[in-house]
Amino acid sequence: MARKIKTAKSPEERRAEAEGLHAIIAEQVDELRESEAWTRFLTFAQAFHNYSINNLLLILAQKPEATHVAGYRTWQNLGRQVRKGEGGPNAIRIFGGRDVRETVEDEQTGEEKEQRRVRFFPVSVFDIAQTDPIDPEDGDAWQLAHHLTGDDPAGIVDAVTDHLTGKGWTVDREPIPGDKNGYTTIDGTRRVVVDSGLSPAQAAKTALHEVAHVFLHADEEPAEYIEHRGVKETEAESVAYIVAGILGLDTSAYSVGYIAGWSNCDAETVKATAANVLRAAHAIADAITEHEPAAV
Repeated sequence: MARKIKTAKSPEERRAEAEGLHAIIAEQVDELRESEAWTRFLTFAQAFHNYSINNLLLILAQKPEATHVAGYRTWQNLGRQVRKGEGGPNAIRIFGGRDVRETVEDEQTGEEKEQRRVRFFPVSVFDIAQTDPIDPEDGDAWQLAHHLTGDDPAGIVDAVTDHLTGKGWTVDREPIPGDKNGYTTIDGTRRVVVDSGLSPAQAAKTALHEVAHVFLHADEEPAEYIEHRGVKETEAESVAYIVAGILGLDTSAYSVGYIAGWSNCDAETVKATAANVLRAAHAIADAITEHEPAAV
C-alpha cells in the first residue's frame, strides 16, 4: 500500500493556502532583487556562455546532473580550477564555433574574393562539480539558495517515492556530484534521482521538485524543456515550495533563491506561472496525502 501523509486540512483549505503561498514567492523574489546577494549572483551568472539548444541537449545527455558549465579558462577566471583527471573521457564534449576567413573564386567572375563562415569543432567543457575553488576562502558567495537542514517528519520522500513508483517511475537515492540535488531523466527512461547525501528536509523538497517536473514536463520534447528551462525550473520549485508549505515544511531558505535565479528575479515571471503551478500543486498534494479530520 502506498504511503501517504495524513493531514487534517481539507482539500479546500489546502487550495486556499496554496494560493497564498504562491503570492508570497513573488513578493520574496521581488525583495531579493534589491539585495547584495542578487548582485553577486549576477556577476557570477554573466560569465557563462549562452549555449545553443543542441549543445544544451548534449550537456544534459552526458551529465544530466550538470548545473553550471564552462570551459577550462573560464573557470580559472571565475576563481575555480578544473580538477586533475576531469579531462579526456570525463569532460563534457560539445561543439564550438569560430569565424574563419578563406579566399574562394567567384564562379561568375572568376575573381578571388574573401568569404567568412563559421567552422564547428568539438570542445571540452566542465561542470562546476568538476572544479574546486582556487582560494577556498572565496567559497560560493554567489549562491542564492541555501540547503535546508532538519528532518522530514511528514514522510514526504516516502510518499512521493510511492506515488512515482505507482506511476511506473524508478526513484533512486544515490550520490550526485556538485550542486545538483536531484534530476528527472528526459530520455524516456522515466527515472528520478535524489542525492543520497541530502538532509531529510532537503531531500523532501527535492523529491517534490522532481515530482513536479514529472507532472508538468515529463511528456514534453527535450528541446522544449531546454528552450524554456527558466520557466520550467521556476514552476517546479514553486510547486515544491507550495506543497512543502502545506505539509508544514518551510523551504524558503532554498526555494526563493532558486526561483529568483531561474526567473531572472522577475516577480512577473513567477506570477505568470500561477495556473500551471497551482494545478500541479493541488494534484500532487491530493495524490500524496489523505484527509484525517482533527480529533474533537
